[in-house]
Amino acid sequence: MKTATLDERPGTKSTPHAMQTPAALHSQTATQDGEDGPRAMATLIDTESLAGPDRTTVRNPVPEQSAKAGESGILPGSDTYRRVSFALFLAGFSTFSLLYCVQPLLPAFTEEFHIGAAQSSLALSLSTGFLAFSILVGGVLSERLGRKSLMFASMALAAVFNMLAGLAPDWHLLLAARALEGMALGGVPAIAMAYLAEEIAPQGLGLAMGLYVGGTAFGGMMGRVGMSFLTEFFSWRVALLAVGALDLAMAIAFVLMLPPSRNFVRKLHLTMGDHLRLWRRHLQHRSLPLLFAVGCLSLGVFVTIYNYAAFRLMSAPFSLSAGATGLVFSAYIFGVVASSWAGALADRFGRGPLMTAGVLISIAGLLLSASSALDVVITGIVLMTIGFFTAHAVASGWVGRMAVGAKGHASALYLLAYYLGSSLIGSVGGWFWQHGGWQAVAAFSLVLLLVCLGCAGLLWRRVRTATLA
Repeated sequence: MKTATLDERPGTKSTPHAMQTPAALHSQTATQDGEDGPRAMATLIDTESLAGPDRTTVRNPVPEQSAKAGESGILPGSDTYRRVSFALFLAGFSTFSLLYCVQPLLPAFTEEFHIGAAQSSLALSLSTGFLAFSILVGGVLSERLGRKSLMFASMALAAVFNMLAGLAPDWHLLLAARALEGMALGGVPAIAMAYLAEEIAPQGLGLAMGLYVGGTAFGGMMGRVGMSFLTEFFSWRVALLAVGALDLAMAIAFVLMLPPSRNFVRKLHLTMGDHLRLWRRHLQHRSLPLLFAVGCLSLGVFVTIYNYAAFRLMSAPFSLSAGATGLVFSAYIFGVVASSWAGALADRFGRGPLMTAGVLISIAGLLLSASSALDVVITGIVLMTIGFFTAHAVASGWVGRMAVGAKGHASALYLLAYYLGSSLIGSVGGWFWQHGGWQAVAAFSLVLLLVCLGCAGLLWRRVRTATLA
């Protein structure tokens, strides 16, 4: 069973020399790892790793239709699959448009509040930092409260806090609103990934995850481009209010469209110690920490480039306006396409090659961004966007397949690393910008991407070794 945790492709027959499919593996280990067994009428909530001499096993009944639906999951092409995919696309859009809508506003913040570039990045870094840790809390709460209702509450509250940030009279109150917004958003990312892993059939998981990541890319693009133009023609305060109102409407559409969970079982008897043991078990996994590192480093570099690209493009020799700089963020549309294609291609050709290719594309884009020619710089940003979303779409989907049970906990750890990378690396990048300009930012980012490439390559080699064993 050791090679099963490195599952690379769906549909592999269960033989001594082949990896088992995630569906089969999930069915065999569900009663041991705290996940709902798709073929069972009742599920053991306790896990083998949590069992102790004084612990009794708790059973939660699963409705008959849930067990039946879980035999294969929601199949691609069905009406339910389309509803789930679109609803999670909206969740991804809302999360990233709210989270990153302040990125093009950093130069405006430096002017209005008389602060430096690194300090202005706190408007984003505080949100992603609080989000990183609230993801763990959100994952724990979702085991008790359910997936759908918590995602809706998180989306709605975050939209309200974004509007409050637009009304904040001073810098510190704006930062407080952004911190609360990040904390509220913690109920979306890990739960969304866990929902898909639980409800979608293995042969459609890659595409569904890719569409969700595509939603994050589209939301990030519209948040950045829309904010740039609204700021240029109105003000940054009007822009924040508009984005908050739009995403509040999307939260309502999401809750009306997403079907209730059918393969989820409430785990009312898990204590905080149980959750800590589950997280520790995933951290001791042979390969999951490498996926966490890929998410951390790839997003950290991506956010760093986008944070300070606006400062660079609005200064000499480019001297672009806020609206023109915002159009550069339209490169995100390539991320929408890349993430959707990457998910589907990973299901077909394997995750290792796709993730490694994504990191290599990011490196090529980073090198091009160091040019003094505007068209070459824009091409580099486009390539970085394609590379990042390719790697992230593959890595985020791979976490759910690689984790043996307690998939929500594994997803939470991935996203903890992912958003900590955004928060910490994005802020540190400001120091390099202030002390060495774009060349220093590019050199700092290149070192991190080379480490990321090493992690992706090691994962690919382990998968190939396990497949050939």
